[in-house]
Amino acid sequence: MIGKVRLSKSSITQAEKDAVLKVLDKERLGMGEEVCEFEQKIKHYLQTDMDVVCVNTGTSALHLALSILELKIGDEVLVPSLTYVASFQAISATGAKPVSCEVNPNTLFLDVEDVRKKITQNTKVIMPVHYASNSKGMREIYKLAKEYNLRIVEDAAQSFGSKRNGRLVGVKGDIICFSFDGIKNITSGEGGAILSHDKEFIQKVRDGRLLGVEKDTNKRYSGQRSWDFDVSHQGFRYHMSNIMAAIGIVQIDRIEEFRVKRQNIAKKYIKELRNIEEVEFLDFNYNEILPHIFVVKVQNRDELRKYLIANNVESGVHYKPNHLLSKYKLDDGLSITEKIYKEILTLPCHFDLTDKEQNFIVMKVMEFYGK
Repeated sequence: MIGKVRLSKSSITQAEKDAVLKVLDKERLGMGEEVCEFEQKIKHYLQTDMDVVCVNTGTSALHLALSILELKIGDEVLVPSLTYVASFQAISATGAKPVSCEVNPNTLFLDVEDVRKKITQNTKVIMPVHYASNSKGMREIYKLAKEYNLRIVEDAAQSFGSKRNGRLVGVKGDIICFSFDGIKNITSGEGGAILSHDKEFIQKVRDGRLLGVEKDTNKRYSGQRSWDFDVSHQGFRYHMSNIMAAIGIVQIDRIEEFRVKRQNIAKKYIKELRNIEEVEFLDFNYNEILPHIFVVKVQNRDELRKYLIANNVESGVHYKPNHLLSKYKLDDGLSITEKIYKEILTLPCHFDLTDKEQNFIVMKVMEFYGK
């Protein structure tokens, strides 16, 4: 008998629990040496010369990065509508306008030609989203940004540990933002990180996560605080805590086992469901990406979801397009995105998913389509 099959979940061992207890015993729960260690472990894992700054959520990472770029009312950020609302909220929180763009129907990544059409004199930033951990098409976005002298903030919330053209995401780029929330590829409970080569930008990020208090980061790392300080830019209380970092330090050491399991889950779905004509797979390379979620396009999506739920299998829809939400409503729709939205379905994909559970999911999808 199969119990409820979860769509996603954290994978926590005794090692993570012990790490948290160690921080609790030290009674330094805020930002300190564990945060510094986590940042260095991220940098070492990625083998990058980009600077790494950890914050308390992936949304904070996006908002802080955009804020440091000094966006203002009237500025525009080009972003795919098919993303979680966090991407849009981070933009509108700066006063700037998120401009909804289409996606490539095969990869669900930002459509470069639609982006080009929507560039105006007010455009300041392009925010490509690594949908389902995939960022195939980024090279074309960077070429376009260079042509128009635009900054890029990569919403890489889902793709920590994924590769692009053989190199880990985070090795190079303009500004890259990761998320480490509870169900991402690695977790720190909540948390995020901002990476960039831009030294001036990164220093402002370090200050900005600590309410704009200048040069406070190094003191925090050594268990101290700034008492006589200056603030010259808007800041936020976005720093990561030692408790969160302690979890992340353990998780990053587990990332290769996470990679193998998640990639194998994706490949098994493809192998077992490939003969169902009503199921279409995205054009992803599962030897490169570490899939945070596994998304397919299906016929009769809503009926299939109901059938899976009736059989104790959770599924998801990633995501309701933002241009359909009241706050970001468009008078003119996005035909490709709206068609895709009616087809996409997310099947369970997480480290603790068992073979028995996945076999049950496959069987139920096949039953639904009469196979």
